[in-house]
Amino acid sequence: MIAALLAAGAFAQAQAQPQTQAQPQPQAPVIDAIRFTDVTRESGIAFTTTSGATPSTHVLEVKGGGLALIDFDNDGDLDLFVPNGATLADPEHGPGARLYRNDGALKFTDVTPQSGISHHRWSFGCTVGDVDGDGFDDIFIACFGPDVLLRNKGDGTFEDITARAGVGDPRWGTSAAFADLDGDGDLDLYVCNYLATDPAKPLPNARFKGIDVLAGPRGYAAEADAIYENRGDGTFIDRSADSGIAAVSAAYGLNVAIADFTGDGKSDIFVGNDSQPNNLFRNEGGFKFIDDGLRSGVAVNGDGNAQATMGIAIADIDGNGRPDIFTTNFSSDTNTLHLNLDGRSFDDRTAQFGVGAPSRRLCAWGAGFHDFDNDGDEDLLVVDGHVYPQATPESMDASYAEKPLLMERVGRQFAARTQAGSWALEPHVDRTAVFADLDRDGDIDCIIAGLNEPIRVIRNDHDRKDDWITVIPRDTRAGIGNRHAVGAIVEFTAGGVTQRRWIIGGGPFQSNIAPEAHFGVSASSGNAAIAVRFPDGSVVQLSDIKPGQRVTVDHAPKSSASK
Repeated sequence: MIAALLAAGAFAQAQAQPQTQAQPQPQAPVIDAIRFTDVTRESGIAFTTTSGATPSTHVLEVKGGGLALIDFDNDGDLDLFVPNGATLADPEHGPGARLYRNDGALKFTDVTPQSGISHHRWSFGCTVGDVDGDGFDDIFIACFGPDVLLRNKGDGTFEDITARAGVGDPRWGTSAAFADLDGDGDLDLYVCNYLATDPAKPLPNARFKGIDVLAGPRGYAAEADAIYENRGDGTFIDRSADSGIAAVSAAYGLNVAIADFTGDGKSDIFVGNDSQPNNLFRNEGGFKFIDDGLRSGVAVNGDGNAQATMGIAIADIDGNGRPDIFTTNFSSDTNTLHLNLDGRSFDDRTAQFGVGAPSRRLCAWGAGFHDFDNDGDEDLLVVDGHVYPQATPESMDASYAEKPLLMERVGRQFAARTQAGSWALEPHVDRTAVFADLDRDGDIDCIIAGLNEPIRVIRNDHDRKDDWITVIPRDTRAGIGNRHAVGAIVEFTAGGVTQRRWIIGGGPFQSNIAPEAHFGVSASSGNAAIAVRFPDGSVVQLSDIKPGQRVTVDHAPKSSASK
């Protein structure tokens, strides 16, 4: 008890008076320090997503679809769910969603036929969480048309409980996130909505850099987002009106990330909007929120301009103990890094950290900060691909198919890489990516989804086994639906250096993050200490942890580890 109280006090002090962690010294990038291999062919995932037709002619066709990592069978590894889309001719009857079981060693099996999932509506974002507290993760899908909630029955099959749950909003949903927004232990839900459109009645073409292009989003009516409170049994109440979310003007919502940005112990909501200022809904308690986007500085970039925000990634870039916000944006603009200065104010430090200039010619989407080379700092991967099929370097200063942007952390900045082992970062029309140690060998792999392209499985070939720790926070108390501890902060200290990760709701773009925290660590640093602050404020500390293992930290003072 005393240890927990001391730990809680340490976390409170860190939030009130940010402490700067030790930073790596500037050094030249190590050749092939980050090495990936495209292993799609042997992975068992042979699936091409559908999002309208190519070339795109309507705004509905250009966003693509998300991906979800889910341990649907509770075997300890992460499986893959693909919501998939449809076509303008028949938005309700596409090729259908897919569920792939992770069999280990980056081998997957399509188990859709036996899963009971028969979902064919045009779908975009998806998120995962145990909505009814039965110990199995469920799937929410944001759709063009009524959204869908699939309940995991615990036997490998799912059932559609949308009507019973009360979350079948018919507006065009793009991204969604589960989190415990009122501190009662169950998962509430935030859904980004985009715009109102009839596929049969598109607006006339617009002009971009003197070229006729498909219209949107401007010209279409924006749709307001939705927020739902979980009653505790997997059914929901729409709290959009009285929560304060509906008090802001409707915007073209594309992505969401939920974390404690202010450091007060409550989960706040950052919403990325397309071509309009972003929102930061500060949690006031009692399921009340105030939009603090403009005052805090995250609504616009440092020049005061609204951007076309798509992807979101959260990390502690400057080591002050607070979650910073990175957003990806349209071409002829830059991706943006907002540093969290004190929990209330953010500052655009895009140029300082070198993440802006390499992105200017790219149309950027899903993004993630991860320590791909296990050197103790987080690198950055962004997937790219233009909206307009007419895009060429001559016509739009950008290409339609674009290379992923891989940036290695080198001291105080990020340096772009043009090759990563055998992976040549080939150009694609990409939209999203999900990141995790999918083969449980101690490094971060990724799965990428593009626009009407085959899904790609990218294996990390880091070859050391003793320079990493993966921390899996869990809250397995009876009646707790937030069993992955969304909202938790994980601290890892080794060799006098502290790293931090946030278990967030939301993800790279229309996708979710893995509910675990991966850290690279120098083998010379010795054994490590771990501290997890759970969403209810309680803290669990572990010490003398040997690298090269997965450590599960439960809300109760116990843990388990495995290599």
